[in-house]
Amino acid sequence: MKQRVVLYNPTADFHTMPLALLAIGSHLDRQRFEPIIIDGRLERDPIGRVLQEVGEALCFGVTVLSGQPIRDAVRVSRAVKARHPELPVVWGGWHPSMFGKDCLEEPSIDVTVQAQGEVTFSEIVDRLAGKNTLDGCAGCTYRGGDSVVDNGARPLADVNTLEPHDYSLIDVQRYYALKGKRQLDYITSQGCRFRCAFCADPFVYQRRWVGLEPARVGAEIAELWQRYGFQDVNFQDETFFTSTPRVVAIAEEFLGRKVPITWAATMRADQCSRLPDDALAICKRSGLRRVLVGVESGSPDMLKRIRKDVTIEQVLETAERCLKAGIRVRFPFIVGFPDEDEESVSATLALIKHLRTMSADFETQIFYFKPYPGTSITQQAVARGYQLPRTLAEWSDFDFVGSRGPWVSDAKYRRVERFKFYQRLAWDRAPGWKRPLQALARWRCRNDVYGLPVEKLVLRNRPALA
Repeated sequence: MKQRVVLYNPTADFHTMPLALLAIGSHLDRQRFEPIIIDGRLERDPIGRVLQEVGEALCFGVTVLSGQPIRDAVRVSRAVKARHPELPVVWGGWHPSMFGKDCLEEPSIDVTVQAQGEVTFSEIVDRLAGKNTLDGCAGCTYRGGDSVVDNGARPLADVNTLEPHDYSLIDVQRYYALKGKRQLDYITSQGCRFRCAFCADPFVYQRRWVGLEPARVGAEIAELWQRYGFQDVNFQDETFFTSTPRVVAIAEEFLGRKVPITWAATMRADQCSRLPDDALAICKRSGLRRVLVGVESGSPDMLKRIRKDVTIEQVLETAERCLKAGIRVRFPFIVGFPDEDEESVSATLALIKHLRTMSADFETQIFYFKPYPGTSITQQAVARGYQLPRTLAEWSDFDFVGSRGPWVSDAKYRRVERFKFYQRLAWDRAPGWKRPLQALARWRCRNDVYGLPVEKLVLRNRPALA
């Protein structure tokens, strides 16, 4: 009889398919184990559903991001422990990868997994099934009696040696409905070779990267398309365009297999500047519709400080090439770094305005820097007195998307928030009645005049048309 392994994805405000749980669940020995994936975002009563499934389980696994998902992960883990005190609870994902030992201060957690989890979790499950200890199981940290044991890092495995994701473990159609489109989430690589000082990737993956062979990507996408009938693939790689020959070969796979899909992926500006014209053209022919290009700052000095290793010229070249090729682009930016002056913020806003005037198909997202653990800028902030959250309860309130750091003044915050509103109003596609407001918003952006935002009042009074 197969032993059940219950895997849980905490509640959150986004509906990306739970690829981390698909990865570790698919890599288990299916002759011996039965993985059950429960997504708290899809359940009316997540705890009730979990308790219904874990009664005869070998262990309970949770994937955990820093921030809001921690609250639900703790709540569910505690409920499991209260009902089944002897059932091992294993946490993996970004937060346990950075705070493996700290997480174990929560009594309901027994084991944490660091970085790539497929092989590590499979070994954990094997050992639990054999009633063996986790001593020497690389890639995990566990509570051994009254002490915490850190087994050290596990080498990054070649993803081609890992089992394909078994999408039958989730209700694919439910995610289509939540997304409002028949879009499949898929990942072709793990890790990142770059050194951005604001990102946790260098800490977790030590600047290593591994990718699937193009033939495998093509075969899996074609087979999944036959089974699930999606129209678009959203590649969730940190850096999809890391290898130009590989990207071209993947595009050729889609064309050769005549898979009628569109796709979106991540791209760095320096990668685009090195991409030959024929390579970009074949990506477009194969269905490439959008790329996400992290710019972060419009200030050359700030780009150097955060070790982005791209130039403004490369960003503008990327924009020009994508515009010519008919590829949409999403350009994320970050403001509010510690000690960032007004000149740097102004340079960022100026670059955003330039990109928005180029095309309505260019989106610009603006986030505030928050000290994400493991990054060098965070280490500098901590050395100067900034206190990171210390408990899981404090980390559950950590909002690295919508909030600002203590070094962002009220005046700077007000300026940026108003600019965010006006740049959307000025350049997003809109119905005809909004055009006078758009013209005014463009004037405001050109002249950096954001006071008395009466346009917000007008839009608030026309909610059906806004």
